[in-house]
Amino acid sequence: MSTSEYLDVFIDESQEHLQSLNDNLLLLENEPGNLAIVGEIFRSAHTLKGMAATMGYEDLAHLTHCMENVLDLIRNQKLEASTAVLDVVFAAVDDLEAMVNDIASGGTGKRDVSNVTELLDQIEKGGAPSQVAATVEMTDTVEFEEGTVTAAFDVSYDQFELTVLTQSQEQGYQSYQVKISLDERTMLKAARVFMVFEVLEQVGEIIKSNPSAEELEEEKFDLEFVVTFISKIDADEIIKRVNKVSEITDVQVHPLNLEELKKASSEKEAGEVKAEAEVVDKQEVVQQTQETTTEDKTKKNGKKSGSDGNKTIRVNIERLDVLMNLFEELVIDRGRLEQIASDLKNNELNETVERMSRISGDLQEIILNMRMMPVDQVFNRFPRMVRSLSKDLNKRVNLQIVGAETELDRTIIDEIGDPLVHLIRNSIDHGIETPEKRRELGKPEEGTVVLKAYHSGNNVFIEIEDDGAGINRDKVLNKALTNGVVTEEEASKMTDQQIYGLLFRAGFSTADKVTDVSGRGVGLDVVRSTFESLGGVVTVDSTLGKGSVFSIQLPLTLSIIDVMLIEVSDEKYAIPLTSIVETAIVNKQEVYSAHNQKVIDFRGKVVPLVFLKDIFEIPVEQEEDEEFYSLVIIHKGDKIAGLVVDSLIGQHDIVLKSLGNYLTNVFAISGATILGNGQVALIVDTNALIK
Repeated sequence: MSTSEYLDVFIDESQEHLQSLNDNLLLLENEPGNLAIVGEIFRSAHTLKGMAATMGYEDLAHLTHCMENVLDLIRNQKLEASTAVLDVVFAAVDDLEAMVNDIASGGTGKRDVSNVTELLDQIEKGGAPSQVAATVEMTDTVEFEEGTVTAAFDVSYDQFELTVLTQSQEQGYQSYQVKISLDERTMLKAARVFMVFEVLEQVGEIIKSNPSAEELEEEKFDLEFVVTFISKIDADEIIKRVNKVSEITDVQVHPLNLEELKKASSEKEAGEVKAEAEVVDKQEVVQQTQETTTEDKTKKNGKKSGSDGNKTIRVNIERLDVLMNLFEELVIDRGRLEQIASDLKNNELNETVERMSRISGDLQEIILNMRMMPVDQVFNRFPRMVRSLSKDLNKRVNLQIVGAETELDRTIIDEIGDPLVHLIRNSIDHGIETPEKRRELGKPEEGTVVLKAYHSGNNVFIEIEDDGAGINRDKVLNKALTNGVVTEEEASKMTDQQIYGLLFRAGFSTADKVTDVSGRGVGLDVVRSTFESLGGVVTVDSTLGKGSVFSIQLPLTLSIIDVMLIEVSDEKYAIPLTSIVETAIVNKQEVYSAHNQKVIDFRGKVVPLVFLKDIFEIPVEQEEDEEFYSLVIIHKGDKIAGLVVDSLIGQHDIVLKSLGNYLTNVFAISGATILGNGQVALIVDTNALIK
């Protein structure tokens, strides 16, 4: 085996420790005297250093070591955790992140970090350097009486192993038993075992392991294992080396007395010969006893596993994607079976299909939940970004995060990070005023940005709220009129929210000057189009002088969605339920024209009608002179429209499939699905139908 086999584990865990460093350093900046936070930071840095050293990334280990020295001074209250000191530590973390990202992309992790290490060294020397050297490395020691231990742990040795140990002793090697205990939260125990073996084999040779190497590799052990090891180094040095591996909670080292071991082995052999006949006579009894014991152990272990709390494993996301694709095919076939059972009207078949539908429904919920991830995966990058941005803009900003545990489909999580970054930057750059300006306005010098996520029905809402200057309605409207975005007539009928929505038009900006923060070529139109491509809707509301709220509505998942199936002529279409307000039937006499557009007065609102047969140019053999229109009322933010259809079929779970590479820009169509009868139904992109 080589370290490359555990590269993915190293990268994942390094990124987790780096995120922990960022989070806790931000907490420490607010509570510089909280030694518990310092301890957490030190632990993450120390673990990262050990992992890097074990994997052979010396530059990474060296930088972490320098950072650890400074943290140790803070931990021992010999250095104050001032903003100036933490700025340097943050810079070190930035370099560490760059090195880990380089390793993740196939690089060597090498980087010129001399500037940061020099700063860290200066901070260390300005503190108490004499105290640092003594506390950087692990100083665990073990006490034992030389020559009195036969075998501290229950490990037996055969004649060949005893011979190897004896010959090694004659060549000047000391024989040890090393017992290693892993942290109960360790998820990849085999990786930890390999790292321990790697460390030990640099300074000696492993003669035996208990459990065996095969069992250790297959993780057929609890949290402890014993290694019989020969080396010329002492016990203290063994402990120091093993403790460099992360997630090790305890290391015990005991020397072996080989003479006593040989004597014990001889006595054991004699006892085994004497007992052999008895074992043969009692074989059946022993077998029954073993079966009973195994059953008891199984029951006990079952209870134990139930009380141990949640257990987690790492699964490659590609496997979940494959699982999801297979299940999508199952959903399609389930619909087909339901259709066939309905046509045949066979009771037994109907019962079986209903039972299969219930089971597959439960399976669907489990698979969708497996793909869910907390939005914390995205949100956790923002506190650090806000800190840096505040310093760049000479503003004081407090970021509050609410509902970070709210879960979203992994596909959506992957896409929302960049647009959220832009919205937060926009709130700080354009929204939050400078401390001086806020003082003049009677506001606290420190502005507040609240990032909130919460569930509502089958949607997740993400809101970014600031207590800054708000949006100047008149300024936005004048700019829109000047640029020809809207006409005077349109402007006179627009609500405040519709005017604020003009900010999402391409190339539209009200900034008096382009800053290094906002002038990066990414407008709010890109933010809106990204969210809408995910089936989301973005709205904004604001009060001048008090602040603004950007609200994003997103579906929980994109793969399997609830739709209303409708029919226009002989063609079937699917409309996502998340876009539907309600369905209605209206008399044609209630329809009237306004500005060359057919509209109705629906619940006190003027609702424009959209005829799908015209939008999709559906051939109609004969116009039926019916008295009523069947409508599906849809919405996009605060705007609504009525889709005119021939009939409503009903609600269904469908699998969303793309139209392929050749049909990427079909107007008002977001994908397709296969119905139970094998017919293809197109999925309507309702956002494209509402202007």
